[in-house]
Amino acid sequence: MNKNNLTSQQLKDLESLFELVSDRQLKDFGNISASSKSDGSLITSCDLWSDKTIVEALSKIAPNEGVLSEEGGKLVPNTNAYWIVDPLDGTTNFAAGIPYWSISVARFVDGTPQSSFLIIPTLKKKFVAIKGEGVWLNNKKIEVNNNQKSECVSLCSRSIKILQKNPSSIFPGKIRLLGVSSLNLTSVAMGQTFGAIESTPKIWDIAAAWLLLEELNCSIEWLEINPMHLTAKQDLQDTNFPLIASITKEKMKVLRPWGNLLLEN
Repeated sequence: MNKNNLTSQQLKDLESLFELVSDRQLKDFGNISASSKSDGSLITSCDLWSDKTIVEALSKIAPNEGVLSEEGGKLVPNTNAYWIVDPLDGTTNFAAGIPYWSISVARFVDGTPQSSFLIIPTLKKKFVAIKGEGVWLNNKKIEVNNNQKSECVSLCSRSIKILQKNPSSIFPGKIRLLGVSSLNLTSVAMGQTFGAIESTPKIWDIAAAWLLLEELNCSIEWLEINPMHLTAKQDLQDTNFPLIASITKEKMKVLRPWGNLLLEN
């Protein structure tokens, strides 16, 4: 066993934690109102409860390992191993009554994701990825398959501006907007889409899905800032990591000219 891996007891404790948080989110779904944060994004009391619950539990499950979370501290921890948490990715969907959001948690070691957990409560799906060992969906290992024939591409709400920048060209895929960065990327890892273009994701939006993509042999191109270059105590509150993800390198070539449009003023 890799010395950096979580123990079986830690994995059991994490599973119980995610069940607790999922149950609370499902209970609150459709029965809660949202308010706006300073950046214009939405937040609910369930986001805050979920963040607090996960962060406090991680301090017991993995003592001496730092935590960076969307609703908490935004500084990269100065511990060798640390966690990145998005307690409820897709708050706009959650608040609007659209049953599609995720709990996204990743553990980093030496600056790269070592294990990640991505839960979709409404679909009763739980993804677990471990570096060098693969990905499991509801405890069943997923086999790598690059022969998917999907014609769909996931865009985020801010990346659709690339269509306006290149109106004379036909976009090379059937566009889907799921409204959840982590699940846009997961759709690529699962072959539901052949690619995704994300304009302004924060580190907590992509941390868990990043490892899923890598373990299932998908391609990622960081368009501006590579998150593998993070440094301790770096403030990531206002840092975006625009990217393209694709199921193969060949599909990446198709999407790259469109992704590059994000960097144009």
